Amino acid sequence: MKLEKINKVYLVGIGGIGMSGLARWFKHRGCQVAGYDRTETELTKELVSEGIAVTYTDEVSAIITPFNAGKEEEEVLIIYTPAIPKSSKILNFFQFAGFDLQKRSQVLGIISEGSFCIAIAGTHGKTTTSTIVAHLLKHSGYDCSAFLGGIASNYNTNLLLGENNVMVVEADEFDRSFLTLHPDIAVITSMDADHLDIYGDKSHLEGSFNLFAGQLSENGVLIHKYGLPLNRTGISYSVIDKAKVHAANLRIENGNYYFDYENGTSILKDMMLGLPGQHNVENALAAITIGIELGIEEGKIRKALASFLGVKRRFEYIIKQNNLVFIDDYAHHPEELNACLNSVRQLYPGKKLTVAFQPHLFTRTRDFADGFAESLSKADELFLLDIYPARELPIEGVDSAMILNKININNKQLCSKANLVDLISKTNIEVLVTVGAGDIDTLVQPLKKMLEEK
Repeated sequence: MKLEKINKVYLVGIGGIGMSGLARWFKHRGCQVAGYDRTETELTKELVSEGIAVTYTDEVSAIITPFNAGKEEEEVLIIYTPAIPKSSKILNFFQFAGFDLQKRSQVLGIISEGSFCIAIAGTHGKTTTSTIVAHLLKHSGYDCSAFLGGIASNYNTNLLLGENNVMVVEADEFDRSFLTLHPDIAVITSMDADHLDIYGDKSHLEGSFNLFAGQLSENGVLIHKYGLPLNRTGISYSVIDKAKVHAANLRIENGNYYFDYENGTSILKDMMLGLPGQHNVENALAAITIGIELGIEEGKIRKALASFLGVKRRFEYIIKQNNLVFIDDYAHHPEELNACLNSVRQLYPGKKLTVAFQPHLFTRTRDFADGFAESLSKADELFLLDIYPARELPIEGVDSAMILNKININNKQLCSKANLVDLISKTNIEVLVTVGAGDIDTLVQPLKKMLEEK
């Protein structure tokens, strides 16, 4: 596939965060872009407002001209995500009609070829880390383009375009997608068991991360969280001083985190980060290390970090008042829930913590039910929604109740999306956290409106 010959692009699963970034990139290049997704979201509405046609009907008749021609054209590219069911009528039409089909990860690999590629991988932490890195390069004037796995609050988009030949990409381990990349700088934030429906067990997941680390360019730099089971040595980082890069003098002042960055040769004192949680301090350590590797001045790194506003749905404050706090977060793995809820407890000790959680995927619920229960037991009050299936069909015996029954708190209940707002309106809220990677975010504005009126 030669990118310069492509002038028409159709994306099957265009509403995904990674797919929408590609849609915007090809639109910026002057291509005609269209796509399909199952449901309308704020993100797909934005794509439509940018001149990208989106359909929500999985029927061949819904494919717009010229993509419905039923023949292969050299200038037409069809991009799909593995999250789309193989039974999709639109996907099958393109497959049988002889079009050039490429996975999202393959296209991202081709786009990043020839660029100085900075790839951020990890079962969690990669979206925030890649967004901090991109912001650091943008704010400092070093510049970059970036494909991000979330909406950067500083820029209100998941695609950044730069004038230089540097590209920051979020390297997704799902379906081993990150193995299409050959980075010059690679970061690995975490390697916890996840996507076991793909990998089978943790050892195979760890094997893929080691393959990813092995794809660094000849003089490439590997930066990784301290203690990960990697076969290749690199620059380790952590909040603990056993790592080569670590945070010293870590403290909270006025809701912000302050720390000294130390790497054995340099000390950057009193770095300020507005994001809560030690896990985000560690994400910042990785980003600062990249800045130093690229020769960016300390003062510019400091100002960039202090001005970073975070990522939508990553510990995003919806309401922040003295007597009422509402936070929305994308956490969908036990370790992510731990990081989120520990941060809330650290920031708001003594406050009643109400959590509404929507499990994501039947397989993940089955594989990590004990871990979810342990994490959610940190709440004082819990509303547990039905499982969001995404790409999966139901599994017999797997439902939200298998988590609820293991949770060690008294004030807990199952509920549907339809009655969550009403249930929460009848309880005393001090700190509310909504968490999940499904469609629980569609309740954020109704909850906000109810709480403000109440």
